[in-house]
Amino acid sequence: MTEQDQPIKIHRGLKDVYFERSGTSSIDGKAGELRYRGYSIHDLAVHSSFEEAAFLLLHGELPDRSALKRFDAELKAARSLPPAVLEIITRIKAAHPMDVLRTCVSALSAFDPDSADKSHEANIRKGVRLTAQAPMIVCAHHHIRNGEAPHPPDATLGHAANFLWMLKGEKPSGESARLMDTDFVLHAEHGSNASSFAARVVIGTNADLHAAVTAAIAALSGPAHGGAAEDVMKMAIEIGEPEKAAAYVARKRRDKEAVTGFGHRVYRTEDPRARHMRAGVERLSKEMGQPKWFAILQAVVDAMKPYARHGVNVNVDFYSGAIYYLHGIPQDLFVPIFAMG
Repeated sequence: MTEQDQPIKIHRGLKDVYFERSGTSSIDGKAGELRYRGYSIHDLAVHSSFEEAAFLLLHGELPDRSALKRFDAELKAARSLPPAVLEIITRIKAAHPMDVLRTCVSALSAFDPDSADKSHEANIRKGVRLTAQAPMIVCAHHHIRNGEAPHPPDATLGHAANFLWMLKGEKPSGESARLMDTDFVLHAEHGSNASSFAARVVIGTNADLHAAVTAAIAALSGPAHGGAAEDVMKMAIEIGEPEKAAAYVARKRRDKEAVTGFGHRVYRTEDPRARHMRAGVERLSKEMGQPKWFAILQAVVDAMKPYARHGVNVNVDFYSGAIYYLHGIPQDLFVPIFAMG
């Protein structure tokens, strides 16, 4: 049989398709392990900040104290948006936050000092700036669409705490800031999902970094990729009370419908990121005086335990939505926050 006679295998999606090697992250789906540059996600979630994790992903090693101080200063120095971008936000304020984020990231390429430079060093600088600017876009749009002036950044606050400050206009508690920081760490990198693949395709044409990130945001805006966190809270609200969770799950299983926040295309065990979100949501729900939401989520987890042996385990999105909801963040901002990480 000649090569031309061989049957063509068509892959519907990227499952079990290997197209590139990467040292940025590694995933063992059977063991339920995730590593950034060789470091366990469990160690990073407990012992590092988002700034440290971002430095690790960009530079391949964890920063020492002086390097972290310089990196933090670079991020804070980039917390600004050109007036023209703020004007764009004002003109399209009625659009969905993901559409606004995508449009503004694309527009920022026209103002970036390294716009024409596609070297590795320039891309690192662009990445740092976009990391700082994405939260500003999300927060500015949130206030502008509500007829309010955006809150300026606070140079005394770290990345996650500053996001909460710019969004809500009040300094977050230590627990709130730490939990949001952990959320950013856990969402910072996860191999070649749909948005990462889209970015790779675009950057592979020798397009600039802003174009690649714009494509990634566009892919993430699809509900099949980034919508789970929002759907989990819709589910929790529908259930209403912890004692109603078992009946809800039974009905979903009877009707052969998926229970949102369970199952993963890669992990056959519990998503390794979920445990850190679970503990944080429990603490935050008590701090906020709203323990009901954590109780509902745990009741759903308990009702789903019989299906865990089939690989239907809780994933990170199951708890992320609760974090945002407890902070009073509108549900249409859940996916933009995912993109920011």
